[in-house]
Amino acid sequence: MTVANAELDGKVAIVTGAGQGVGRGIAAALAAAGSRVVLVGRTLAKVEAVQREIADHGGEALAIGADVAVNEDIDRCVAATLEAYGTVDILVNNAITQPLGPLLEVSDAGFEAGYLSGPMATFRFMRACHPYLVGGGSIVNVGSGVALRPSTAGFGCYAAVKEAIRSLTRAAACEWGPAGIRANVIMPLSMSPAMEGFFAAMPEMAAEMLGQIPLGRMGTASRHRGAVVFLCSDAAAYITGITLPVDGGQDYVR
Repeated sequence: MTVANAELDGKVAIVTGAGQGVGRGIAAALAAAGSRVVLVGRTLAKVEAVQREIADHGGEALAIGADVAVNEDIDRCVAATLEAYGTVDILVNNAITQPLGPLLEVSDAGFEAGYLSGPMATFRFMRACHPYLVGGGSIVNVGSGVALRPSTAGFGCYAAVKEAIRSLTRAAACEWGPAGIRANVIMPLSMSPAMEGFFAAMPEMAAEMLGQIPLGRMGTASRHRGAVVFLCSDAAAYITGITLPVDGGQDYVR
């Protein structure tokens, strides 16, 4: 996590769900590439811990406790970012409440929580940040390869909200490209608290999933960090509207 280059020197990034797992890894990578990072998470103590880690390695971060399913919290996050840093150059929508389980078992409230924290929060954050992203900003939204697999049994609602995020991203790439805003999706596969919970709750399904990964192993946070930094950097200045799997070859975009 040590600041070692200036790929994103001086940029300002918002990362949601930054207190653990994928979001934490992405935030650390952006900070290591020179960004000032706004860490958004429901549990303030978690994002404050990430803030300290980034500071210990020479980076700069601001921790904000917020629920992305609440529109007022999104507005507060953007306002705090502008007050601290004056603009937004990078937006990473990672946070989501996962509505997992068979269709007959997922409650309306569970599905709604996934929708509000996933595509709705993504839509609201993109719209709130749009004026500041004009002229070179980058959006990276976090999708999931589950919807690309032959069977989505047990993951139908989760796949639905994640695919909605992909659709919004593609629309933003098309509509906002003329304004100089790029929007892409990554589909990471790595161990995280959520994935550990899945392995514990559904060991047979987890073993089957592992057997479908050509590289034969789960990813780690470091495997998707570089993908996000790349998509937000000048090296990817002509890339928008894509979905990039970072998953050991498990899925491909049809």
